[in-house]
Amino acid sequence: MKYLLAFLLTASVLILFRPQKESSESKTKVVLSPNSTILAVGDSLTYGYGIDKPELYSYPAILQKLTGLRVVNAGLSGETSEGGLYRLPGLLKKYKPDLTILCYGGNDILRRASREKLKSNIKKMIDLINKSGSKVVLIGVPDIGIFGLDSLELYSDIAKEYNIPAELEILPKVISESNLKSDYIHPNKEGYRLIAKAVYRVIKQNFDW
Repeated sequence: MKYLLAFLLTASVLILFRPQKESSESKTKVVLSPNSTILAVGDSLTYGYGIDKPELYSYPAILQKLTGLRVVNAGLSGETSEGGLYRLPGLLKKYKPDLTILCYGGNDILRRASREKLKSNIKKMIDLINKSGSKVVLIGVPDIGIFGLDSLELYSDIAKEYNIPAELEILPKVISESNLKSDYIHPNKEGYRLIAKAVYRVIKQNFDW
C-alpha cells in the first residue's frame, strides 16, 4: 500500500508541475504605438483594382478605419513579386513602417512563374523588412486558376520559417466566390471588406496599440 501511495503522490506532483502549453491567448503581443504606420505592399489585390474609389474601399483603406492607425496603400496593379522586391527598399525608406503587410503571388501565378522564385522573392522581402525594424504579416494567395483551394503551401512554409503571422484563408474564400468579386479575379467592395476584416483579426491577435 505504501508503494501505491508513493506512486500516486509522485504522479500528482508531476502533473501539478508539468509545463503548460502556451495558448494563443497568452501569447505575448508586439506593442505598436498609436502613431504607428502600417505599409500594405502588393499588387492589384492591395491597390483595390475592380472597384470605384479604392482610396475608400480597398482593403488597406478599410483596415485603416478598423485599426485607427495610418495604413499606406502601396499596391501596384500588375506587379509581380520581383517588382515588389525591387520597389520595397524605397517604400521602407520613405514610410518607415512599424508593420508591413505582404501580399504577392497572383501575377506570378498567372504568368506561370517559378514557385521557387516566388518563394525566394517573398523571403528576400521579409529579410528587408526585418532589417528595417518593421514587423511582417503575410497574406497567402491560392492558385488563381483553380477555385476552392487553400493558399499555396509556400506561404505557410515561409510563415513557419520566419515565425510571422499569416492570413492564409481569406483570399481563397473571396476568389472562389463569384458574389465577392468584380471580375474573374478581383474582389468587389464586399470582398475587399472581408479581406480587411480578416487581416485585422490577425493583427489584433498578434499586436497591441
